[in-house]
Amino acid sequence: MARPKKYNIHLTEEELKKLKSIIRKKDTSKMIRSRCQIILDLDEDHGKVLTHQQCAKTNGVCMATITNTISKYINGGIDEVIEYKRSINSDNARRKIDGRAEARLIELACGPVPEGHSKWTIRLLEKEAKVVLETPVGREAIRKV
Repeated sequence: MARPKKYNIHLTEEELKKLKSIIRKKDTSKMIRSRCQIILDLDEDHGKVLTHQQCAKTNGVCMATITNTISKYINGGIDEVIEYKRSINSDNARRKIDGRAEARLIELACGPVPEGHSKWTIRLLEKEAKVVLETPVGREAIRKV
């Protein structure tokens, strides 16, 4: 036997209209759109109520996404659900090489290969980058470029 729902979702007419308008917008991201659809599917006042498992299956998400979305709605309302918080540890935040250094590395890699080698390797690029670039850059940063 399944556990009873901890949180019940009851949307007002304004919240319902707001969620539907967000879903209809073309510039809404897939993540925000699926969060809004989850809240709409689990709303007990309007339409057919789905279980958490049914909602996860119809929206193509895991159960953790369902529970996280519900807790966001309960704790912060619709504004918390539609807010997209980017992690400070994301790839763009941790980039070691800026656009100019990246362009210099690409220019170097597209240029002539040093004597005695048939092609550029990451280690060769690392050696040359120490000479060409002002800031020290590791192999992994060069590989990502």
